[in-house]
Amino acid sequence: MPANRRAKPTQRCATMIYVIGSGPAGVSAAKAITQAGREVTILDAAVTLEPERARRVSRMASQTPTQWAPDDVAEVKRQMPATLGGVPLKFTYGSDFPYQQVERFVPFENVGAATRPTLARGGFSTVWGSVVLPYSEADLLDWPVEARDLARHYRAVTGWMPLSARDDDLATTFPLYCDSPQPLAQSVQTQKLLADLAKARPRLNRGGFRFGQSRIAVRAGPEGDRPGCCYCAMCLSSCPYGLIYDAAATTGELLRSPLVRYVPDVVVERLEESDQRVTIRGVNRHSGESVAFDAARVYVACGVVGTTRLLLQSLEAFDVPLEMKDSQYFLLPWLRGRGVSHPRDEALHTLCQAFVELDDPPVERHNVHLQVYGFNDVFVALFDRILGPLSRPMRPLVDALLSRMLLLQGYLHSSVSPTIRVTLQPARERERPVLTLAAQTNPATLPVLRKVGARLLRHTFDFKALPIYPLLQVAPAGRGFHSGGTFPMRETPGPFESDVLGRPHGFTRIHAVDSTTFPTIPSTTITFTVMANAHRIASASCEL
Repeated sequence: MPANRRAKPTQRCATMIYVIGSGPAGVSAAKAITQAGREVTILDAAVTLEPERARRVSRMASQTPTQWAPDDVAEVKRQMPATLGGVPLKFTYGSDFPYQQVERFVPFENVGAATRPTLARGGFSTVWGSVVLPYSEADLLDWPVEARDLARHYRAVTGWMPLSARDDDLATTFPLYCDSPQPLAQSVQTQKLLADLAKARPRLNRGGFRFGQSRIAVRAGPEGDRPGCCYCAMCLSSCPYGLIYDAAATTGELLRSPLVRYVPDVVVERLEESDQRVTIRGVNRHSGESVAFDAARVYVACGVVGTTRLLLQSLEAFDVPLEMKDSQYFLLPWLRGRGVSHPRDEALHTLCQAFVELDDPPVERHNVHLQVYGFNDVFVALFDRILGPLSRPMRPLVDALLSRMLLLQGYLHSSVSPTIRVTLQPARERERPVLTLAAQTNPATLPVLRKVGARLLRHTFDFKALPIYPLLQVAPAGRGFHSGGTFPMRETPGPFESDVLGRPHGFTRIHAVDSTTFPTIPSTTITFTVMANAHRIASASCEL
């Protein structure tokens, strides 16, 4: 990067706008600021993939899949082992870098919960499943903003984030906000599933079900001299060709603008607002040196855990419990009546293949969101792990099972999901305060999940698939990373609430632009709305 494009850690500029974080919310806010013709500085902890792994990925990106070295493939596919208790934390290119260094700089403690912050450049988009679906009008009934307030910002996001999707039945409730999405080819399993669902559409619709192809942030086709998807089935390990959207790529694009400055390796620890400026105080994560910046306006995009921690520390609100809302995440195997031939040999992508939405008030007054996954390496690894030395002789039987097996990854609305009590404990003898995240059960969760299972079972003939309810896995609170609402937006905010521009009560120049401000967490995917809302807030406020 040219030297004049990189702000110095000691730089002070009281007219400068700052964005803290380079994840989906951060880059969306920065995009809006530059679109308004304003200068912006991005402060970022910027933990990245280890150099040796980066070289390995770069080597694979320059080759075709048939040229890949087995050692490279094995190392990039390295993951924490899957178990019957669910899929553990996902790695990126075989690395856990998205989770590194947080214990030192943003210490936290889970008590029955399973969420966490990240210091990665690109945030959790470095490791996400890339599934994108907007919130519907019904999802936003409890919000101080409406779907029409977000519509142009959803559309703005699809201007830089690729979208693989089809204009199908889902679009009546969940608009595409994109004129020319490029759909990925679906697996044979999914094609047959959706064909069966189409035949049973009237009965399924009467039962509250809508369905369609998944919408994922993946560049499906070629773009200039860059190739499109080659269906190498490496998706769950992260795409060697960089086709799955990563906000770090948008950061790189932003840095080509003379309006953008970038300061890496900064962990922000405190914000102080006074008069017409905000003082940002932090530390360089390499040297430990204290750094400070003066800003005219600050947009905080550290993810719900990181942003909540930063706001509590800035307010000196120690031992004050806040409620973090969550969308309950669960896994349910689905066994089809008929299989497909040779699933291991099919060229396919292994991200989410289809959506099934259940909108039926007797089950739950809010939408239940189900993502359908087909054959992938995680399934194979799980059976290999269970069977051990028997996996090879039993391979024909395993393949027969995998040819019929689908996995439903589901989410519930926050009103029927557990919550997480968030408390910032003073440092005392520790170097930094510790954020405690304690899960609080919701008595409505399991009854709703039983009703979902019963409704799927009732439509077994229509789906041509049987839900294996005894193998239902209900994840701990926060494990699905669809959480937020610790400083919820209100028309008239009180303490520990925010206004419609994401400004926590008591602040006028500090804006939280991630899910920290969401009043509720609907069941559908969270990142697309995080990005649209961040773009909305920054567009409306950067000229104030």
